[in-house]
Amino acid sequence: MSAHTADRSDSDSTGTITQVVIPRSTPELLADIASFWDLHPVLVDDLFHANQRAKVERYGEVLFVVLKSAVYIDAKEEVEFNEFHLLMKDDVLVIICQGDRFIDGTPIPDETSGVEEYFTNEKRSWTKDRDLLALGPEALIYRLLDTAVDGYFPVLDGLQDDKDGIERQVFSGDTAAAERIYLLSQEVIDVLHNSTHLNRLTQALGNGAAKYAIPDDLRAYLDDVTDHLTRVLAEAGELRESLSQILNVNSTLVAQRQNEDMKKISGWAAILFAPTLIGAIYGMNFDDMPELHWAFGYPMALGLMLGLGVVLYVVFRVKKWM
Repeated sequence: MSAHTADRSDSDSTGTITQVVIPRSTPELLADIASFWDLHPVLVDDLFHANQRAKVERYGEVLFVVLKSAVYIDAKEEVEFNEFHLLMKDDVLVIICQGDRFIDGTPIPDETSGVEEYFTNEKRSWTKDRDLLALGPEALIYRLLDTAVDGYFPVLDGLQDDKDGIERQVFSGDTAAAERIYLLSQEVIDVLHNSTHLNRLTQALGNGAAKYAIPDDLRAYLDDVTDHLTRVLAEAGELRESLSQILNVNSTLVAQRQNEDMKKISGWAAILFAPTLIGAIYGMNFDDMPELHWAFGYPMALGLMLGLGVVLYVVFRVKKWM
C-alpha cells in the first residue's frame, strides 16, 4: 500500500491492480490502514466492529463492502458464517478476514507459508482471467461476491440432505425429531437473512453502476451474481416452508400417538375400575348382604372381578384400544 500514495508518485506501473489480503487483523494494523488512507471516523468504527450485515457504503474515494460467506458443518448441522471487510481506493483493494476461513470456505492456515501456498494455487489465481481484470478493480469485488454467493449452494445442499433425514426420522416415530426441526429451521433462517442482505448489496452496486461509470460488461457480471442470489433465496425459502410442513406433520403424528396412548390408559383404567367397584360394594359389610354369609360368596366376588375384567379387555381389543 505504501507504493500507492495519493498522487501515485511512487508507482511506476499503470493499469495494475493491487490486492492486499489480511488473514488475521489486529487493532494496530487496522489503525495503520485508517491513518494511511485517512478514513472517515464512521468507517473506522465499522472496521473495528465485526458481526455486521452485508452492505456497501462509499466514503469519498473509498468504497467499503461487507461480505458474508457461508460454510455448512455437517457434523454439527450448523451453518458457519464468515465476515469480510473490503476497502477499495483507486486501484488498491484491501481484504480483511474477520473469521477463520477465506471467502471460499478454506480454513486460514496458521503458518505464513500455508497462506502463500493458498494464493499461489492455480485454482485461485486470477491473473489468467485478464478479460475480467481489465474491467478495473471493481471486478475483484464482484469476483469475491460471486465466490461468496456460490458458497451458499453447498450449504443449501447440506441443509436439504438433513431435511430429508428429518423426514425419515419423523415417520419412524423418533421423539427427538421436533428439536432437530427447530434447530435446522434456525440455520435456514440465518441463511435467508444473510442472503437477503447480500441481495440488497448487489442491488446497491447495480444502482451505483451508472453514477460511477462501471463498464457494461461488469454490470452483466453483477447481473449473473444477482441471478445466483435469487436462486439461493428461492431454495432457502422452499426449505423453510418444507421444514414448517414437516413440523406440522410431526405434531399431527405425535398427537395421534398420544391419542393411542390415552386409549390404552383409559382401557386399563376401566379394567381396573371394575374389580375395584365390586370390592368396594362387598367391602361395606352390611348385615342384609346374603353373600357375606354364603360359603361361595368370596369366590363369587373374585369371579365377578376376573370375569368383568376379561370381558372389558376383549371389548377393548375388538375396538383396537388395547
